[in-house]
Amino acid sequence: MVITYQGGQAFRVSFGDLTLAFNPVSKDSKLKTASFGADVVLITTKHPDMNGSEQATRGDKEAFVVDGPGEYEVKDVIIKGFQTESIYGGEQRLNTLYTVDLEGMTICFAGALKNPSVGAEASEEIDNVDILFVPIDGEGELNPAEAYKLAVGLEAKIVIPMGAHMKKEHITQFLKEGGSENTKSVDKLTLKKKDVEGKTGEIVVIESQ
Repeated sequence: MVITYQGGQAFRVSFGDLTLAFNPVSKDSKLKTASFGADVVLITTKHPDMNGSEQATRGDKEAFVVDGPGEYEVKDVIIKGFQTESIYGGEQRLNTLYTVDLEGMTICFAGALKNPSVGAEASEEIDNVDILFVPIDGEGELNPAEAYKLAVGLEAKIVIPMGAHMKKEHITQFLKEGGSENTKSVDKLTLKKKDVEGKTGEIVVIESQ
């Protein structure tokens, strides 16, 4: 599995010949956009900063778009979406927190989540999180302290911070919350199941492409 960061909350996760895109930035957003092909697009929040499914088109091939709660199976990938809340952009919004099972690992993508309590349904269903993507910028989303609280609550093995308006000070504070001040950022993250075994709350900061 190879994970790259496209800025904002946009991530590209590739394994084999399959590519997932999480929250690609729309052309209507003021954030920097990046176009890259994907087979499946997951949208957590209906806002231009996060719902640019058109950016993940590869030639004439359109990606399969998942944009709300429910259970999906796409190309042998199991996706579950749980309804949560956000105040992104100063407006009350619905947010979908996703879990994705692939290559024997469970990804949890929190989106523009505002409350570190994810609700009873998600709490019961989510187990053994290998990789957690969590917002930390506090602008209608979790702040660094709340984000780390969520990471601890979900017992995530690896935690990747993100945010449409994430700044260096947000990352510094988040690393401090996790006692990981000396963590260095990486250009991309390459993982196999064996790489996450035995880890607890390891924070990985990925540089935007």
